[in-house]
Amino acid sequence: MALAVLTTPDLYGQLRTRVEVSGFRTPVAAVQDPTNPGVWFVVQQDGHIRVAQNGNLLARDFLDLSAAIVSGGEQGLLGMAFSPDTASGRFFVNFTNRSGHTVVARFRRAEPLVADPASRFDLRWGGPSGDAFIAQPFANHNGGNLVFGPDGFLYIGMGDGGSGNDPAHRAQNPAELLGKMLRVDVNVPDGHATGYVVPADNPFFNRGPVAARAEIWSFGLRNPWRYSFDDPRRGGTGALVIGDVGQNQWEEVDYEPAGRGGRNYGWRNREGAHDNVTSSPPAYTPLVDPIHEYNHTVGQSITGGVVYRGTQLGPSFQGRYFFADFIQARVWSLMLTVNPATREATASNVVEHTADLSAGGTLGNVSSFAVDAQGEVYVVDYSTGRLLRVMNLSTPPSTPTNLRIVPR
Repeated sequence: MALAVLTTPDLYGQLRTRVEVSGFRTPVAAVQDPTNPGVWFVVQQDGHIRVAQNGNLLARDFLDLSAAIVSGGEQGLLGMAFSPDTASGRFFVNFTNRSGHTVVARFRRAEPLVADPASRFDLRWGGPSGDAFIAQPFANHNGGNLVFGPDGFLYIGMGDGGSGNDPAHRAQNPAELLGKMLRVDVNVPDGHATGYVVPADNPFFNRGPVAARAEIWSFGLRNPWRYSFDDPRRGGTGALVIGDVGQNQWEEVDYEPAGRGGRNYGWRNREGAHDNVTSSPPAYTPLVDPIHEYNHTVGQSITGGVVYRGTQLGPSFQGRYFFADFIQARVWSLMLTVNPATREATASNVVEHTADLSAGGTLGNVSSFAVDAQGEVYVVDYSTGRLLRVMNLSTPPSTPTNLRIVPR
């Protein structure tokens, strides 16, 4: 819920940023190469996926989709995720096509740092004869994030279709994919007609509180601008944590214990933990309140983040959730306390890091967070075109390993 502790205690006051690579235009996401930790792929809203290798921005794009998209405002190339099956060379992107509709497309690598444009396959929604896009009635609230969960399935966050206050109540419509979190299995052969199947344990697969599209994992999202999983490989709970952008008053963080699909986060009936437009009922109840919210005196557009599971920031940051506000260019972290019986979390001890992270230069509008193979956290700075690594001045550097003598 709303927490007022927005100070920076000494324990948390030693964070700084280091420029990992710069020179991007409107970057909205960064993904470390799962096969090579020296490589980052940075997604630009204008349709280019750039490659940074060992801190250097390469001239050649990994993929250029600029001719296939409409870009600007909240539209463009918005997300990217590599398949957990790294041997397949597959990756997936989310963009708004020339008509403004959402496309989730599959590609393969042609070589490690170059994608094969001819490998493109657009997922088809609702069967082999379904559309190869999800129709967007307005230009805003496209979501755009793509994340593979610990279960190996692809999670696709869809905004409510846009305009204001979800005028057609789409986020609560069981027949609509808009305003939902989707979960699909894309581990299918290349020749598969739709490019995905619905996991049999999806909450609305022939069951659930209402009859709904089987691809739906959860209801009631307005515009989930970035979500992530608390990485169980590094001691995390596997929970899904969502930053959902608000309307006129409240920005929210939603927490979902691992495997706890079928939830209704309440939009448009609720904005944060508050009644909003209640003229039409929700699809079903109960409505799940956020674990944290802040009002528009603090910020106006949340950028969801990551639960820290690295080592270089020190033990006091373990289990803290980093998030930002895009409009106000502010960054915070909060502590997640998980109830071992219910696996639900409560939020506490909100700490603002904006001034510390800006100490080496102005911190711009944060469009996304990223993590590397070691669980360390990075900031995607949209307005300055940089990928920044978050460091702790008080933590000594790790001891080098695998040292060897090089003859001269």
